[in-house]
Amino acid sequence: QVQLVESGGGLVQPGGSLRLSCAVSASGIISAINQLGWYRQAPGEERELVAIMSAGGSTLYADSLKDRFTISRDNAENRVYLQMNTLKPEDTAVYYCHANGIVTEMNFYGGPYWGKGTLVTVSS
Repeated sequence: QVQLVESGGGLVQPGGSLRLSCAVSASGIISAINQLGWYRQAPGEERELVAIMSAGGSTLYADSLKDRFTISRDNAENRVYLQMNTLKPEDTAVYYCHANGIVTEMNFYGGPYWGKGTLVTVSS
C-alpha cells in the first residue's frame, strides 16, 4: 500500500514562511517515484495545483505562486517539500501531497495517490 503523510502546516502571520514536508512510503522499498507535488484546497474552492516535480527535476508551478513557493524533493528519502514565503491570507488552505508512478522491487503503483492534507492558515 502507498501512504503519503504531510507535515509542517500551521498558523502563520501574513508575510511569514512555512515549509511543508511529505513522506512517501509503500509496501516494499521504493526505488523511484515519477512525480511528486502539492495541491491545495481553500474553503469553498476546488482543489488546485500548487507545484509538481518530476523525477528528473522538471517543475511546474501555478503561475500565481512561482515567485513565492519552491518545490524540492529528496529522492533518497522519498520526500517532497514545499517552501512557502511571503504568505498571504489567500494562501490559507489545506495542502495535499500528491504522487504517481511509484516503483518498488516488487510492484509498480501508478496512482495518483494523495495524502490527507495539512492545514495552512495565514492570519494576523
